[in-house]
Amino acid sequence: MDDYYDYGISGGALVALTLLYTILPLIVYAIYAWFYMKVFEKAGVQGKWRAWVPVYNSMIFYKLGDLSPWLVLYLIGAGVVGAIIPVLGWFLILPLVGIAGRVLDLIAAWRVGLKLQKDAVWVILYFFLPPVWLGINAFDKSRWNPNIQPASWAGNGFLGDRTVWDGIPVQPSATAAPQGYGAPQGYGQQPQGYPQQPQGYAPPQPGFTAPPAPGYAPPAAPSAAPSTSAPVPPTTPPAPPAAPPTTPPAPPAAPPAAPPAPPTTPNDPTQPPA
Repeated sequence: MDDYYDYGISGGALVALTLLYTILPLIVYAIYAWFYMKVFEKAGVQGKWRAWVPVYNSMIFYKLGDLSPWLVLYLIGAGVVGAIIPVLGWFLILPLVGIAGRVLDLIAAWRVGLKLQKDAVWVILYFFLPPVWLGINAFDKSRWNPNIQPASWAGNGFLGDRTVWDGIPVQPSATAAPQGYGAPQGYGQQPQGYPQQPQGYAPPQPGFTAPPAPGYAPPAAPSAAPSTSAPVPPTTPPAPPAAPPTTPPAPPAAPPAAPPAPPTTPNDPTQPPA
């Protein structure tokens, strides 16, 4: 009877351990993969299967967070080395790997949250409850916005994302930026379609004046400072010359006739004849 009782306890403990270490982790992983799939769909990642592949989904999450996806493999390799070394690995390498992995997870979540229209303070929720953070970003109405300020480590060869994978859109913010400063997207680059300088072009020398275009008249030079006196009215234009006569002048009139002789007085009878 006691052996049967002990066997029952052992069998129940075995079932409980099986559920604890196999079924429950699979359920948790399925929830994480489902949330990853929804976030990847917002980011434009092609293929839902990518969210269900172990390790690979974490690499995509790092890539969307402007971190090199190969950092995930570096952490796994360091963890394997730490597990092999008995003392130094267990008490030094493994704790450092755990801290580094946690910090990189928070950085990736911070960058992904910014692209999902979340403030930086949301990373605190990811620090304490990563599944809740993923669930909110997976099912809320936020839209993916890759055109945010590039990360300050974008130009770093170790941390920055420089990988190009088919089916995963290239993040504009993952392009190289000036060291120590996150410049806007396209900063310092020549816009597309901008006309380039022709070959052999030389800038004009000092004092050089370009010839005017055909038919171009330069504007008149500005006059001197305006006078403060009263304006002078314009002068009256001269009268036009008189028109010449159309008919010849008349000939001079005939000289006047001689005046008539004065009348003679009759002879006075009282006077003697001459």
